[in-house]
Order: sequence, then structure tokens, then C-alpha cells
Amino acid sequence: MDILGYDFMIRAMIAAVFTGLAAPVVGTYLVQRRLALMGDGIGHVAVTGVALGLLTNTSPTWTAVVVAILGAVLIEVIREKGHANGDVALALLFYGGIAGGVMITGLAGQSAARLQEFLFGSITTISPQDVWVTMALSAIVILLGVGLAPQLFAVAQDQEFARVAGLNIRVYNVLVAVLAAVTVTVAMRTVGLLLVSALMIVPVATAQQLTRSFRATLLAAMCLGVGASFGGLMVSAVAFDVAPGPTIVLLALACFVLTWPVGMWLRRRRRQRQPFDELAPLAHDAIDEHPHEHGENCGHTAVPHGDHVDYVHDGHRHAPHGVHYDEH
Repeated sequence: MDILGYDFMIRAMIAAVFTGLAAPVVGTYLVQRRLALMGDGIGHVAVTGVALGLLTNTSPTWTAVVVAILGAVLIEVIREKGHANGDVALALLFYGGIAGGVMITGLAGQSAARLQEFLFGSITTISPQDVWVTMALSAIVILLGVGLAPQLFAVAQDQEFARVAGLNIRVYNVLVAVLAAVTVTVAMRTVGLLLVSALMIVPVATAQQLTRSFRATLLAAMCLGVGASFGGLMVSAVAFDVAPGPTIVLLALACFVLTWPVGMWLRRRRRQRQPFDELAPLAHDAIDEHPHEHGENCGHTAVPHGDHVDYVHDGHRHAPHGVHYDEH
């Protein structure tokens, strides 16, 4: 079967590639901040946005974007103000978002099957307009996530250091939350709102098994995300009874399981390796007899050196040391 001969498969491939690139970019910062479940919370609240689109007969994608961004900013405000910790705020999004979405869908007169397209993904039915939206939003996420990598990493890794360095912590935290919300809505047609967090987190966890630096982890996670998205789509194209969304997630999880032993071996190997070659300390040349007594009025140039003074003599420096002189 020539899958490239079908327009819907071409659209699905494009959406899979862009989603696979964008999702791990945001996921990298969420993992650094220990907010791996934030994508799940935003995905649940985005269900309400989809339902509002069905109720108002407008594009569910754009209403989901707006509602998801509002929910993401709200959770960041709750965390910053200290009224509730991150887990409580995520729980509020979990329950309120999914309950509101189901209720509004019923009020809109839509069936559960219509909502299921967004809950579990339906990449093969994506429209040309949705492809353009996916490409545009994914490009924004990638450009900001990669272009601002030093600042975002500093804030995610150590907020006190970032604050001392002059970074606006609140702005960058809100930016990560907004990027996460946009990514969730971008990926809802690919893997679905209930599985979107897996595409954001699992490639990052897999990359961390194999890499040491943040930049290498980010690039490896993007490659793994594309591989899982494209590979899952191809598997579902061959096996018609297999849904693309769950296949993509299971393929990403399989990559993590396969690389886990490799990661353990690499970590053990790094611990056993000597960080630096052992070098013998450089000793001063000791001169027992010296034809000249150095001092303030000896006529040689004095050079301050730590807790003592060296004197330039015969092309090198002399320093009084007990009954002899050291030559540098």
C-alpha cells in the first residue's frame, strides 16, 4: 500500500513530526521543575475548552488554546502565591476540567464519540486547516523553547541563582506554563488530551538515560519525540485496528524501557572513571646558597606573590624561604 498517495496520511505525517518536535521541548523544562504531571492537568482543563467550542459552534482547537492557557496561568499563580502546593493545584485542574468538559458537551447536544476524538486523538482525520495551526503553534513553541534555553533552564534548575542573575522568575515561569498549554492543544489531535503528557515527558526521561548535558538532553528528546510520533503513525497505518495515539505513546515507552539498562551501564561507567589524571605537584627549585640578599633596597624588581614578595633576578623570580631561596 502506498500510504504517501493519500492526502490524509500526508497531513497526519506533518502533524506527527511537528508535534513530536514541540512536545519534548516543553517537557524538558517541566521535568527540570518536577512538574511532569502538569501536562495532564492542562490536558484535562483543555477538555472544557473543546466542549466550549462544540457548544458555541466554533473551532474547538482555538477555544481549547484559550482555556488551556488560562488554566496554566492559574496554576502558576496558585503555586506562586502559596495558597496551595503544586499537587493540589494540579488536582483542581484534573477534576474540574474533565467534569466541566463532559457537562458542557452534553449541553451542546454532542455525543461522547465526538469528544473522544480529542480525548484519545484522531490524527488521520486532521483537516488541512488544523495542520497549518499545528505547524504554526509548534514552530512558536520550538523557537521560544530552544531560543530561550539558557534562561528557561536557569529558572527551572535554580530559581535563586536565576533571580541573582537578574532574570524575571515570574515571567519565565508563566512562559513555560503558556508553552505547555499551547503544546497540549497542538498534540490533542495527535495523541489525545489524556495521553499528551506522555509525549511531553517520556522522550525526555529516555534522553536523560543516555545524555549528560541539558542541551544534549533537549536535542535527544526532540529526536525521540519525532521517532515515536512518526513510528507510531506508521505502525497504525499497517495495522488498521491499532489507533495512532496509543501506539505513539507505547512506542515512546518501549524506547524508555530499552534504554534503561543502557543508562544504568553508562552511569556505572562514569562513576568508575577517574575525572582527572593524577599529576605530581610542581615543586619549587630550592637554592641553598644565594650570592645576593634580597630586600626592599636590593635593587631588584619586587613582585607581590600571595603572602610574600618575589624578586626578579637572572630571568626568574626568587623568594626568601627560611634559610634558602625558591626559584620560580
